[in-house]
Amino acid sequence: MHEKTDAVPGSGETVQTGVFLLATGVFKQFGGVTVLENVDLDVNYGEVHALMGENGAGKSTIIKIITGVYTKDAGEIFIDGRHAEINSRQDARALGISVIYQELSLIPALTVTENIFLGLEKTKYGLLDKKSMHERVRSLVDHYGFDIDPDATVDTMGMAQRQMAEILKALAFKAKLIIMDEPTSSLSAAESEKLFETIDGLRRKGVGILYVSHRLEEVYRLSDRLTVMRDGKIVGVLKKEEIESHKVMTMMIGREVKGDEEKGSTKRYEDRCLEVKNLAYGSMLKDVSFRAYGGEILGIGGLVGSGRTELIRCIYGAAKYSEGTITLNGKPVSRSIRKNIKNGFGYVPEDRRVEGLIPLLTTEKNITIASYDKIASAGLVNRKKETDWADRAISDYDIRPPIRTLPGGNLSGGNQQKTILSRWLTRDPQILLLDEPTVGVDVGVKIDLYKLLRELAEKGTIVIMVSSDLPELVFLADRILVMHGGKFFEEFERGRATQSAVLLAASGVHTEEGKAL
Repeated sequence: MHEKTDAVPGSGETVQTGVFLLATGVFKQFGGVTVLENVDLDVNYGEVHALMGENGAGKSTIIKIITGVYTKDAGEIFIDGRHAEINSRQDARALGISVIYQELSLIPALTVTENIFLGLEKTKYGLLDKKSMHERVRSLVDHYGFDIDPDATVDTMGMAQRQMAEILKALAFKAKLIIMDEPTSSLSAAESEKLFETIDGLRRKGVGILYVSHRLEEVYRLSDRLTVMRDGKIVGVLKKEEIESHKVMTMMIGREVKGDEEKGSTKRYEDRCLEVKNLAYGSMLKDVSFRAYGGEILGIGGLVGSGRTELIRCIYGAAKYSEGTITLNGKPVSRSIRKNIKNGFGYVPEDRRVEGLIPLLTTEKNITIASYDKIASAGLVNRKKETDWADRAISDYDIRPPIRTLPGGNLSGGNQQKTILSRWLTRDPQILLLDEPTVGVDVGVKIDLYKLLRELAEKGTIVIMVSSDLPELVFLADRILVMHGGKFFEEFERGRATQSAVLLAASGVHTEEGKAL
């Protein structure tokens, strides 16, 4: 039995305490490759327990075992001290376990209440009992103090409120443990803070939270404990007062991290040049001109809506600009994606799951899909060339697990990103366009990607990178062009850029560090 105690002094409410979930000795293999080995994990009532590790460390796998998506090969799971077999999502929900993924599962055209009861509608005399469902959601909103309207349609709500709707969906079916997987990946700073306040409220009410994130500042802000995973194993559990960035990064990647280890000087190849002149695209781009050279990483900064994504989509051929010219080494760049790929273009989009990865195809197919011109003849794919091509990419870019037949959608976020990047790197591109290349990936994978991009630039490839991550831009880019209002507003040479100066430029304020454009 669990001790009862006041949730809030003087409130009269009681909450359970003690261990809700205990997983011991969990073991899992895919195709003979061990992805979890003797994993022990526990989460208490009223606790925020953070889970960190490199992409591919096993975080997603242990979550899917706890929620019944995968079955464990060995080990035991206890809920409230009782042995439990979780073989389906329905089993998990019946035990009080819910999960909220990065990609929310809400249907935009339905109301909050309709989403919460979708597939589990209440009826009375054979008819939908809308009143009962509404009252249930309203009671939860009032109890947890959420700022959300049960009758609002999801497509009228901001991302923070959509997150709350997902949390309500879990609470409506008496969730005692809510697993949150990178919940702030699509939130602004203000929306993230609202979510943190919601999590604090859930903790006070006795709900356990397993919080998966690659953002250490969030983990420190929220968590009571932090478990770190590496290579399918638990490498340490830290109390809040023990959480320190250098210690956590070292635990995650298994070695000391030096802050300046990836940044080095590069040679500019003047004969390898992408030139954009007077480009216009609807209301998003206005008279945009710049040059990018082989041997350098050109960073493009700016706020959301400043035209960054539209610019590189125009260069790649995915968006049709109305005015201006684009040339590569003095020759016009085609408006055809197919021709541009053949001519050495690569593109890593912002939304990897919608525009980049094809989740149902294997890792092999996701890697080779852009290279059939090199591995096919007379219209037929050479299977040996294809498998060799994929195996080489998986090895060279350390894609985990190293199983080319595994569906791409089953890979962790960082390994999905590596898969998309390897699609282009195996082609030795002349120009690589990247839109938010490290969003949703942890520090270990970031370091790997930074190395790959630096090595690519040093070979003479033109690398153009859009990023909202200011430390990333300042750390990695040789030059930074900042967009504001559909135009380039300021340029920063290497060594002169600071995070504050780039942010001011993105907001339309010139700085001493930059050069006005």
